[in-house]
Amino acid sequence: MKGGFVLRMTAWSIALTLVALPLVGLLNGWFAADRWPVRKLEMQAEFANVSGEQIRAAAAPAIGVGFFAVDLAEVQRAVAQLPWVEKVEARKLWPETIVLRVYEQRPYAHWGPDRLIGRDGKIFKVPGVELIQGLPQLSGPDDRLGDVIRFHADAGKLMTGSGLAVAGVDLSARGSWTVVLDSGARIVLGTEQAAERLKRFVEVYPRVAAGHVGTFEYADLRYSNGFAMKWPTAADAPPAPQPAPAPAAPTGDA
Repeated sequence: MKGGFVLRMTAWSIALTLVALPLVGLLNGWFAADRWPVRKLEMQAEFANVSGEQIRAAAAPAIGVGFFAVDLAEVQRAVAQLPWVEKVEARKLWPETIVLRVYEQRPYAHWGPDRLIGRDGKIFKVPGVELIQGLPQLSGPDDRLGDVIRFHADAGKLMTGSGLAVAGVDLSARGSWTVVLDSGARIVLGTEQAAERLKRFVEVYPRVAAGHVGTFEYADLRYSNGFAMKWPTAADAPPAPQPAPAPAAPTGDA
């Protein structure tokens, strides 16, 4: 009795395997690789920095392949390798179409001389970075990227209404902060209490600027109770302390 039951179950298992195997093979592209070929590619993208021709060329190997044999993961990988592509989603649309949704990188700022920061906070590289204008110039060690982005945002807020505009932020390997203005002026903050130093400078800057024509070229805030500035009219002279509290020696920041 028990032997008959086992025999029947074995027979049913074999029968189900014989029925299911062709279906599984078809869906996984094991068979009929040239049946129901893909003929159309539908693209959904911004087309700001990635063209339809580039996407079509990257996905071209999938055209003509059987609908069930197309490897969507491979199509995604091929398109994702294009410059400016952040992410790719691919799906099949019966009976002959592949639908691609391509998300482009959206740069927030330059990072160093040859890379960009995306709005997702990740660093990426594309050809012609040096030609891209209108973005803040940030730089620093890669592992301090988040700190530099936050400080850039904080510096911009601190300067609101001051007549000064932040064009970039640099964090040296030794941890010293420098803010670059859109005029090209550099504000050296040092390694300690950078935000506090910048805040104090912005508060007194209108009074200091009232006695000068044009904008300053350089400001050194690495003093405990004052700062030094350089103005275009004294290009050959060393930075002189402002008539605020007499600055002590620099605090040792680099």
